Amino acid sequence: MTPQKSARPTPPPPDATRRSEKSRRAIYDAALELVAEVGYPKTTVEGIAARAGVGKQTIYRWWSSKAEVLMEAFLDLSDQAAREAGPQDSYAIPDTGDLATDLKAVLRLTVDQLKDPRFEAPSRALAAEGVVNEQVGRAFMTKLLEPSLLLYVDRVRAAQQAGQVRPEIDPRIALELWVSPLAQRWLQYTGPISYDYTDTLVDYALHGIAPR
Repeated sequence: MTPQKSARPTPPPPDATRRSEKSRRAIYDAALELVAEVGYPKTTVEGIAARAGVGKQTIYRWWSSKAEVLMEAFLDLSDQAAREAGPQDSYAIPDTGDLATDLKAVLRLTVDQLKDPRFEAPSRALAAEGVVNEQVGRAFMTKLLEPSLLLYVDRVRAAQQAGQVRPEIDPRIALELWVSPLAQRWLQYTGPISYDYTDTLVDYALHGIAPR
């Protein structure tokens, strides 16, 4: 009796989840690279698709515009940076009991990020597009800016409870004393941003400019 050949095991079906995640990450990388190389106006969905090695229809299946692609890619990049920073709570401003020290520390980290080539081009692109595109502007505010601003609100409120800030102070207005000047200087190139600059913003905000 002739022995029968054993049937070959059926190969497992392709993992669509893994394939989709690989494509998504390639699209993120392509969007960030193109914005850094050619600028936001010249970045197109077609260009992102070609760089990522996917079809244009793949991008439009997940996003409706290049702005949405870049927004999600930038949020992912920010999450990666937070994980790389270590196990400390990246979603809270440290509370050492010294408000000035804590604000200076987090603003120094902000300076580092704003000057990081990985972040500078996409964040500038999203901020600029948000000025002329209301939908992008709202998304930029709710997904990127608002979570960071709430951290400052929480830290100022903690300082109020500790008696370091007057109880009638509105934290949302107070944080503009150091956040808004930094954002304006960075966006409009009105001067260099540095640790000395942000430290001075905190000193002026907390101590005022009147004679002591």
